[in-house]
Amino acid sequence: MSFIVNGFRGFCMALADSVPGVSGGTIAFILGFYDKFINSLDDLMYGNFKKKKEALWYLLKLGIGWIIGMLGAILVLTSLFETHIYDVSSVFLGFIVFALPLMIKEEKDSLKGKYKNIIFLLLGIAIVSLITYLNPMNASESVVDITNLNIGLIFYIFFAAMLAISAMVLPGISGSTLLLIFGLYIPITNAIKEFIHLNFSYFPVLLIFGLGVLAGIFLVIRLIKLALLKFRSETIYLILGLMIGSIYAIIMGPTTLEVPVEPLSWNHFSILYFLLGGVVIFGLEYVKKILKKKHLE
Repeated sequence: MSFIVNGFRGFCMALADSVPGVSGGTIAFILGFYDKFINSLDDLMYGNFKKKKEALWYLLKLGIGWIIGMLGAILVLTSLFETHIYDVSSVFLGFIVFALPLMIKEEKDSLKGKYKNIIFLLLGIAIVSLITYLNPMNASESVVDITNLNIGLIFYIFFAAMLAISAMVLPGISGSTLLLIFGLYIPITNAIKEFIHLNFSYFPVLLIFGLGVLAGIFLVIRLIKLALLKFRSETIYLILGLMIGSIYAIIMGPTTLEVPVEPLSWNHFSILYFLLGGVVIFGLEYVKKILKKKHLE
């Protein structure tokens, strides 16, 4: 049962990580296993042999579900993302808007009475908004061409991968949102899709991206663990700010498509898909309560 439960958790994280919106870390937070997830990653890299063994087994169960979810999402969602961008963006907005009150409720002890830390919430909003606003990939410019590698592009992909994986493990802005901002979401997902279909010409790009992911995990996990342990209130306010700021990133997301279109507006917004995003988030919260009640880890 533990294998099925953690596999399902990993599957849900992958669905979030694969598309711009809420990160897999947010899903882990909502489902109530975020601290264990971060501690396991930290133990895997820095713990003793016993802790490494326990962490590896736990992360393996999560990882199998994550891989299944990610492959399924990439094979299905890449085409959906391009053809129904406004409907999908409405779902993502629903994810964030409905996840915010759940996170606030979950962390009320870290937030209540510590309102001076609202400055960190504003900082989180500013970080995502500025990255989005300053994004060089917009409707007037072409998306990143990853088929012609050069030194500058190699460093760009590596750096973007580091930031993306950092965002994926943080309960806040999605790593896919960052890839969208950097103009790499469609190129990377298409590269993975081609590689799955045995087109190995994209292997160098995916290798560079994978190395960036590993470097990001190595650098960020210890920082996140320490921040949550010693500065939890400030960190939670920052995370909430990152989530709020990602609303703007999603609104501007259509401008970074391979064939750019205008930003999401009220004319394109779908209340039905927005509410669908809320149904998914509250469904995950319900699953969390069931798991906690049955003590399934």
